[in-house]
Amino acid sequence: MRSLNTGSPMEGTEKSQSGRVTIYSVPGCPHCKQAKARLLELGLLLHEVDLNQHGALRPQVKQLTGRSTVPQIFFNNIHVGGNDDLQAMAPEKLEYLVRLVRQEGVPPDAPPLPEEGAENAEEAENQDGEFKCERDELADVVAQFKQSGAIGSHRKGLKVHKNSFTGAQLLGWLEENKEQDRNRALEMCKMLMDRKFFNSVQRKGEFEEGNALFRLVEHDPHSALNAREMAACQPQNAAVLSEILRNTMLELFSNYLSPDGKCVDYKAMAKSPSFEEYCELAVQLQRVDLQVLTREEKLAFFINIYNALVIHGNLRMGPPKNTWQRYRFFNYVSYLIGGEVFTLQDIENGVLRGNKKGIGQLLKPFSKGDPRLQVALPQAEPLIHFALNCGAKGCPPIKTYTPKEIDSQLHTAAEAFLENEDSCRVDVDKSEVKLSQIFKWYKGDFGDTDEKLLNWISNHMSDSPKKKDLQELLKCGRFKVSYVPYDWATNSKD
Repeated sequence: MRSLNTGSPMEGTEKSQSGRVTIYSVPGCPHCKQAKARLLELGLLLHEVDLNQHGALRPQVKQLTGRSTVPQIFFNNIHVGGNDDLQAMAPEKLEYLVRLVRQEGVPPDAPPLPEEGAENAEEAENQDGEFKCERDELADVVAQFKQSGAIGSHRKGLKVHKNSFTGAQLLGWLEENKEQDRNRALEMCKMLMDRKFFNSVQRKGEFEEGNALFRLVEHDPHSALNAREMAACQPQNAAVLSEILRNTMLELFSNYLSPDGKCVDYKAMAKSPSFEEYCELAVQLQRVDLQVLTREEKLAFFINIYNALVIHGNLRMGPPKNTWQRYRFFNYVSYLIGGEVFTLQDIENGVLRGNKKGIGQLLKPFSKGDPRLQVALPQAEPLIHFALNCGAKGCPPIKTYTPKEIDSQLHTAAEAFLENEDSCRVDVDKSEVKLSQIFKWYKGDFGDTDEKLLNWISNHMSDSPKKKDLQELLKCGRFKVSYVPYDWATNSKD
């Protein structure tokens, strides 16, 4: 399914227009949706440029606007600003700009559009990242074993483990039904375990022949959202798969975002055939190899998966509406990834924050013997806090993260977050800095004192009057830090 966000015109009710209205946006951005709705109400033809797809234009747009957020709107060569600027514009000024683009042609210094052929080139590049399922021949072996009757309830001490089997059962079945000698059957058992088809119930890392219990990954009792079905395709490249999943979910989200950008019809989305396709694709996460990921691949993979999983969780459980529901949501909503269960808390605090305690957590997410600890970053990456959510009045011009550009993308996301007054407000007269609660919750990631925190913020801001004001306060050494209440309102269409 193709998006219109490629620089092609979108029609309003009035088609007579000599000039151009350009809006730089990203899919799934409610502020972009609101701006587009307002412009179309005015009967304007829009040229929408998706900066998620045409990332090469991001530096030029930032240079022209001085901002890292989207949307950014131009009437010919006149920069209007973002959605808030458009909505608050005086009627006479807006009328002048509408008249301008209807009567005057596009000037030479109008903002850039994607070069001719760039869309096709990027599309061709993305084709390499499309999901292609080649069935794993070992999946047929597992499917046959599931029909053997060996999988059932097994007691270990006082506990009964459902959907389990012993090493002896699998080994004996392979010898009898696959006509393999013991050494060959044992080799295949180890291969099946290495390929993430099953795990040890006791979380041991190696296959054992005797009464040790095992369970197919798809039968994990945690109720991960991509369980209950076997990943039958050859294991996918984790980073590529995460990009495909994230882009698929973004397109789906955009299709069910209301025209005013204020709410999402999750109920209708959950019934969509496209969502069913997404769920089938998410199953393939079960057997990806996380151990081979580089730092950059790990960051991009888990950020993309976290953001997709949040929406998937909203679809299956409904958006959380109170403190208890939020706690349960972030500690329960999960995917099976590489043979292990990862909740939202596990991804954020266990992997991306270097196994640090999260809000309200008494213990670290991963214990010393937890195999997921091997995947965790060596230390917290503060910039992930601006990529995992967008709670301000403008979105970063990136929605899917790539290993190749992850560091620059994270810095752009931070700049976009800090541009918003809801996230960071500097009052020189009162010597006060008001910050998002994110900086309070995760202060240790940014610095253990107010001064270190503000220096970190200053170093990650784009050049702006706000940055100069903050630097002046830091230079004087007199400032007060306070925190703005976090808006937990959901965007669900009830």
